[in-house]
Amino acid sequence: MIDLFFRGGPVMYPLLVCSILVLTVIIERLLFWITVELNRNRELIEDVLELCRQGDWEAVRTKVSGSKDFVIRVLVSGILHREFSMTKAMEATAAEEIRNMRRYMGVLDTMITVAPLLGIFGTVIGIIASFEALGTSGIDQPQAVTVGISQALITTAAGLGIAILSVFPYNYFNSRVEKAVLNIEKYATSLEIVYEKLEGVQGASKE
Repeated sequence: MIDLFFRGGPVMYPLLVCSILVLTVIIERLLFWITVELNRNRELIEDVLELCRQGDWEAVRTKVSGSKDFVIRVLVSGILHREFSMTKAMEATAAEEIRNMRRYMGVLDTMITVAPLLGIFGTVIGIIASFEALGTSGIDQPQAVTVGISQALITTAAGLGIAILSVFPYNYFNSRVEKAVLNIEKYATSLEIVYEKLEGVQGASKE
């Protein structure tokens, strides 16, 4: 691998930086999603909705204390601002949660595009070197030409390899974000319905 790296020419250095960035982001996002999954508490969400049906807001506050579930954080934001604008409060909190989930995804997206382009750039440099060697030494020394061609192929393979290995985690992380968005929408809508029914019941009882 080290021999291939040096044979790839100067473009291999930015490609090395790209690969380090990709690996760092993948590890960081994997740890992030593992933490998110460990903090999920679906039973607590159902308990919170049930307490909301009863209008027991103090019990909700006690119940969710210490929870790190992102759905709970969105619901709690709506509950705290229920007398003003529950929907807008949940939207603002949900936007913040989704922004955290999408963090560094732009790096992976950029590397998927940039790495192959760097590989092609290295290919062009290698081919130029091959033609220069061909013009200098002629066809009597084919090894001088093959060095440039080898450099061209190595950089192309490296760029494509980085892009291909970035696509799979990028799509996986995006699917996790989409699933999280659906979960937030599902429970936020449930909370809004519960609160509207509770308000209707309380309004009828006052009359």
